[in-house]
Amino acid sequence: MAHVVTCFVRERGKVLLTRRSDAVGTYRGRWAGVSGYVESDSADPENGSLDAERDARRELREEIGLPDDDLELVRTGETIDVDDAEGSFVVHPFLFESDTREVTTNEELAAVEWVDPTAIRERETVPRLWETWRRVAPTVGTVRTDRTHGSAWIAARALEVLRDAAAEAGEDATDWDDVLGVAGDLRDARPEMAAVANRVNRVVAGSRRGNDDCDRLVERAIDALASAFEADDAAARTAATRLRDDGTTAVATLSRSGTVREAIAELTTANGRPFAELVVAESRPEREGVGVAEWAARETDATVTLTTEAGLPTALAARDVGAVLVGADSIRPNGDVVNKTGTRVLALAAWDLDVPLYAVASKDKVWPASDGRDAAPAVPDVDSPADAVYDGDAEVTVHAPTFEVTPAALVDGVATEAGLLDDAAIREVAAAHAANASWGE
Repeated sequence: MAHVVTCFVRERGKVLLTRRSDAVGTYRGRWAGVSGYVESDSADPENGSLDAERDARRELREEIGLPDDDLELVRTGETIDVDDAEGSFVVHPFLFESDTREVTTNEELAAVEWVDPTAIRERETVPRLWETWRRVAPTVGTVRTDRTHGSAWIAARALEVLRDAAAEAGEDATDWDDVLGVAGDLRDARPEMAAVANRVNRVVAGSRRGNDDCDRLVERAIDALASAFEADDAAARTAATRLRDDGTTAVATLSRSGTVREAIAELTTANGRPFAELVVAESRPEREGVGVAEWAARETDATVTLTTEAGLPTALAARDVGAVLVGADSIRPNGDVVNKTGTRVLALAAWDLDVPLYAVASKDKVWPASDGRDAAPAVPDVDSPADAVYDGDAEVTVHAPTFEVTPAALVDGVATEAGLLDDAAIREVAAAHAANASWGE
């Protein structure tokens, strides 16, 4: 059997489908991912997966012009066997994340289109394409265990899981109950990330059985996914506008927040007036801030300074930082910010120097509360790997929590898609989220 790769490229929730041209040998005119033959011996159990990935990246370069630097490998799926009149194939599925939709096609493709993955079910495709997608699509486990991406990214994956579950369900009441079971699992998967629960709750609350069927839930999940990206973009613009209006030219941050990065990019390019300085705390012990600093040095015109949390007070003063931007895994109804450990140290350093601190987050990161004052769940007991702090042989106990609470008193405002929210506005948002959360009662 011939070995082939099928690559799904995703950007902001849409995937790239390609229609095969008359120049290819099989499945002409059918819709597919980016695909091609594995030229190396993928059956080699020791290095086959690496060889298949190499061929997958080659096909992405050749067929749609996307180089490795524009792509993040998200997942490699289990192979699928296809055997029909066109031939016998072992399909190796891949999912890549792209930061662009600009592609350049070669003669093997008659057309390309960015679509929601559920469109696969409605098209004339190569064999088993939906099943191939499901081999690399996000799952409840993806949402529960991801420790690489921020909460906005993970919440988007939760909506995709819910969408796909509803797409595969029918009209039977048992199917609906199964979808609700998936929704419940997603809602509870990441208790530290309010956006996951809030976005799932909103979709399900508006799609009750008896009024809307599973198809309507799919539509609502797709709409919610698009709205989520728009909300994150708008929150970033709110933060950038505030800093630009204040004349801020030096900013400090830490860790990896996609929304903060968008705000920095917006601040850099708006009106052709780039800010001059960016101070990044390395965010120990896993040092996610290093990647943020590298990104900023590569993508902005700012002078980038990387420092430790211990060095923050002197770095903020030496670089004359005018504002601090941080992300948020959730915002408590009273305005407290739950975020990566190190946020409170940064906030205290900013407070001591009379530098304003803004959390950048969509409204969906506000934790639901029925009266706006209810306590949110405790900060999850999640730790960074102990050996990232100490890998010696002495009897040393490591304390390395992943999340912590920064009190509202240290936060000057939460930049959202609805503008800069104060404590009263946050309480109103929390009450609105609570109404959506009642679907499971």
